[in-house]
Amino acid sequence: MIRFTLFNRFDYKYDFLSRRHTLAVISIILWIVSIIALATQGLTLGLDFTGGTLIELRYKQPVELQEIRTALHQNGFSDAVVQHFGSTHDVLIRLGQHETTKDNPLSTQILKILQPGGKEIEMRRIEFVGPQVGKELVEGGLLALLYTNIGILIYVAIRFEWRLALGAVLALLHDPVLILGIFALFHLEFDLTVLAAILAVIGYSINDTIVIFDRIRENFIKLRKLPTIEVINISINQTLSRTVMTSTTTFFVVVLLFFFGGQLIHNFALVLIIGIVVGTYSSIYVASALALFLGVSRNDLLPVQKEGAEVVKKNITL
Repeated sequence: MIRFTLFNRFDYKYDFLSRRHTLAVISIILWIVSIIALATQGLTLGLDFTGGTLIELRYKQPVELQEIRTALHQNGFSDAVVQHFGSTHDVLIRLGQHETTKDNPLSTQILKILQPGGKEIEMRRIEFVGPQVGKELVEGGLLALLYTNIGILIYVAIRFEWRLALGAVLALLHDPVLILGIFALFHLEFDLTVLAAILAVIGYSINDTIVIFDRIRENFIKLRKLPTIEVINISINQTLSRTVMTSTTTFFVVVLLFFFGGQLIHNFALVLIIGIVVGTYSSIYVASALALFLGVSRNDLLPVQKEGAEVVKKNITL
């Protein structure tokens, strides 16, 4: 909905909060679906968390990755992640846990699959990530998310009035839950790169929210005669150009990473793409709308005038 309104010298084009109730219902539904998906299906953990094998091969001639993937998938290694490692001659293969014997180790199985066709392959490195290491990574990843959220909660609680702080906190929880729900719903692999992307999204989202909230706080002091909803709408519009420029430029870079960055960072880029969209949305329709719902007003944000300050001011003037 586009609306042109003029209050004194302030003009805003988009009435963002007019649809806050409808979008709030949609957000709640998506959040519930995400929680259900996480509870019933869980996350598809990658090699970093479950344990597995890392194999580095060197070909005498340049090799196509799709050819290697097809050969491995057709021979029982459907979980194989294949990428170039430094050059088109070097290939890195990441595998989950597979049954092996002393007479038929995993490295031998891989070479038998890939060597037919006369290609010369050198086994340069093979590393095994055990389940215990995977368990430690899971615990470390969860602690990283926990500590990040606690730190942001403390910062927001100190900087903003509690209604704004609560809106920012719920927006902060909104974004990673939706991303995790998408990964659970579509069985996308969750590894350390995805975890790093989620932490980046949290920082991106809270930064966008803080920019809007700072402007809201300033405008409550400048525009004392306007209703709260108008002050928030004006504030969002005033920061809109900054939000659009930041989101657009970041979005284009991440889309390029998604399509051309290779399979290893494919899900990393996907999380950032979703996070940019969801983070921008939540700053407006979760954080700001929730602060309005909780009843934030100019009286909560205006500086408290000390008793006797007016008398002192008059004496100084005289």
